[in-house]
Amino acid sequence: MDYYYQEFYMIKRLLVVAIAAVTLAGCSNDSMSGDVYSASQAKQVQNVRYGTLVSVRPVKIQGEGGSNMIGTIGGAVLGGFLGNTIGGGTGRSLATAAGAVAGGVAGDQIGAAAGRTDGLELEIKTDQKDNIVVVQKAGATKFSPGQRVRLAQMGDTITVSPL
Repeated sequence: MDYYYQEFYMIKRLLVVAIAAVTLAGCSNDSMSGDVYSASQAKQVQNVRYGTLVSVRPVKIQGEGGSNMIGTIGGAVLGGFLGNTIGGGTGRSLATAAGAVAGGVAGDQIGAAAGRTDGLELEIKTDQKDNIVVVQKAGATKFSPGQRVRLAQMGDTITVSPL
């Protein structure tokens, strides 16, 4: 009876971890897009410059370091759980450890891929005649070379939008 209770408890914990991972993955935001402002940017004075797009290049934006932790831990837990279902005795322990390691590696790779988002590298010749490059998340706004743009800057944060 204790064995079945332990299995039930293990499955219950696995489901809680999986639900938490899916919930947190759904919390991604569009704050890097030129179409979205954060609450701290609202009602703040921003410096505005104007320019013309020289080039537009699609890029991938990688999430901040540590964003793969959920994938790594989730993969390790799932891999260890699956490894634990193989064999018995010492073989089961080895399969559990190997499953946890393999699951952690796979989860890290999946988490890294999920942490990437589509972005745009915008090269802009400002009206002050200097060239700058801004990378921002791709949004609904379409950009093309030769297009006039507005650059709204507050501190180190700059947002490019079409005129």
